[in-house]
Amino acid sequence: MTDSRISLASRLRAGETVVTAWSALAAPILSELMAHAGYEAVTLDMQHGLHDIASARDAIATIIAAGAHPAVRVAVDDFATASRVLDFGAEAVIMPMVNSAEDAMALVAAMKFPPLGARSWAPHHAARRLGYNGLPDYTGRANEETLAFAMVETPTALAALDDILDVEGLDGIYVGPSDLSFTLSEGKGVDPTGKVAMDASAEIAARVNAKGKIAAIYCMSPDHAKAAIGMGFRFVTLGSDAGFITGGAAELLSTLEG
Repeated sequence: MTDSRISLASRLRAGETVVTAWSALAAPILSELMAHAGYEAVTLDMQHGLHDIASARDAIATIIAAGAHPAVRVAVDDFATASRVLDFGAEAVIMPMVNSAEDAMALVAAMKFPPLGARSWAPHHAARRLGYNGLPDYTGRANEETLAFAMVETPTALAALDDILDVEGLDGIYVGPSDLSFTLSEGKGVDPTGKVAMDASAEIAARVNAKGKIAAIYCMSPDHAKAAIGMGFRFVTLGSDAGFITGGAAELLSTLEG
């Protein structure tokens, strides 16, 4: 990677806070626009969003061209796609529903080159798109500069958090507060900014930082994001393309009607 482009991993490990937009809509131009609007990173959602391999491939290119960091949330246990989006140039992959050290080890195996993992070698697009000095440069630095995030969303994951954090090659934990609140309440409701979810989030951030790893979270509002940053989260999601479109449209129409 050229000196003019610092990796997302380097920034987060240096203690910077990076705010990422969330892309649920499979239209790469929207990811590009969010990056040009000032977001330092854009995360593509392949779990609940509409992104597929083709849209992720193209959106990653537009995000990089706009000067931002591309990240991808893949579907549950979709380790093949985790490897594939790294080849496209993704700098981080978020794996949902990681509930054990074994789950985390499978993620590391898919994302890291030997001897740390078992990622298959063919990073031509990634090396070129991200500005590395050829394939050997990317290969030698990829294990350090591609981030593997395990989502903690369940009581099972909370109970296993120390074991998950001890997995070599796992770079951080990403908190999904909606699922976390839902599972902690045994399905009674979703309250991502309620006391139970916020207390659990604070505990997770403290334990992640104590292990020297990166704490990340999805936030519902600017106030939620400020609180999360205060807890020690450094990779913070705030705002989505779908939300911007629906919210902007609703606001405009309400102004007209008023």
